[in-house]
Amino acid sequence: MVEFRAPVGTRDVLPPESARWERLIALFAGTVERAGYGLVLSPMFEDVGVFERVGEGTDVVRKEMYDFEDKGGRRVALRPEGTASVVRAYVQHRPTPPFKAWYAAPNFRYERPQAGRFRQHHQLGVEALGTDDADLDVEVVALAWSVCAALGLARVTLLLNSLGDEVCRPPYLDALREFLTVQELCDEHAGTYEKNPLRVLDCKRDICRAATDDAPRLVDLLCEPCAAHFARVQAGLDSLGVAYALQPRLVRGLDYYTRTTFELAAEALDSAQNAVGGGGRYDKLAEALGGPATPGIGFGMGIERLMLACDAEGVFPAPASTVDVWVVDATGGSAALALTHELRAAGVSADRSFDGRSMKSQFKSADRSGARLALVVGDNEVAAATVTVRDLRAGDQGTVARADVVEHVRNKLQ
Repeated sequence: MVEFRAPVGTRDVLPPESARWERLIALFAGTVERAGYGLVLSPMFEDVGVFERVGEGTDVVRKEMYDFEDKGGRRVALRPEGTASVVRAYVQHRPTPPFKAWYAAPNFRYERPQAGRFRQHHQLGVEALGTDDADLDVEVVALAWSVCAALGLARVTLLLNSLGDEVCRPPYLDALREFLTVQELCDEHAGTYEKNPLRVLDCKRDICRAATDDAPRLVDLLCEPCAAHFARVQAGLDSLGVAYALQPRLVRGLDYYTRTTFELAAEALDSAQNAVGGGGRYDKLAEALGGPATPGIGFGMGIERLMLACDAEGVFPAPASTVDVWVVDATGGSAALALTHELRAAGVSADRSFDGRSMKSQFKSADRSGARLALVVGDNEVAAATVTVRDLRAGDQGTVARADVVEHVRNKLQ
């Protein structure tokens, strides 16, 4: 008989680890919603053209995208990243700008699985469209930073760069191409650097790193508006006390970025796979997707990578318990059925054993659950219309009238 397993590059997330994911998403939602961002739910797949706009020369589009023809003959692709779908939704529905959205969703990329990198990975992110004010850049970067801080991550470095715009980037690319013509590059980039020389700056191989040590820096060649914008971003982060390091090599992996670009690097992880989040400005993407010229900025954070960083630093552990109360029923189960229902209706998390297990077995289950209280109902309790309440942490117990037990439990758990 065939034993099916999760596909290569995917994994199942089970309790109690899944409870940590819930806590992370709730923490993220609370952080960004206080800044006016609302939840957007977009399709898991789109017309392939939506994602081709992120850059036909990128690995995401050329090598990693799950694209296929559906039964209606339409060419579609599973979402490889979060921004394009949100911007497509903005273009389609035209909400009043500034439009501030957040999402939590799976993304799909066909790449070699490794620690923190899966073919189905999960991302949290925000997108803000409708203004090119540098203060919005500061807000978005600071939100990403504050999520890491709220998780307890202390060994994260914020890397910052500017990729300029359509005025200053083309002459820089020409200068970079000219510089690279006399450099020895890795096999991947030796024949492709002329098409997209920025990819060489992003290459992690030693030969390309050495070749670009003395390469011209875009940050030194920014036009006046881009330079002024970048200076305001830095001043804003300084005023908020958000520490950052300028990183001229930082170009990210997608072609739609303009001006501000940033990344959050977890020092506790391997340097080749230590980015727990990042993003930047994409002032031309809405236009590329058929909408009016609309500036935008956003970031994404990988849930799996964030969890690895938390594990490496020993912070944000999985919750120790999923229930507060365990009902131990020695009367056949009907008492547990009624009592757990009443507790849950009153807002108390409660569980019970099934299959008529022994009292000893039920108490073992109560201990494993991490519940604080056990409510014991046996023949004596039924006859006296009482419930025995045992504190599983302190070890003491007492008897409470059946009619008062729910209120007693609520008060005890406060």
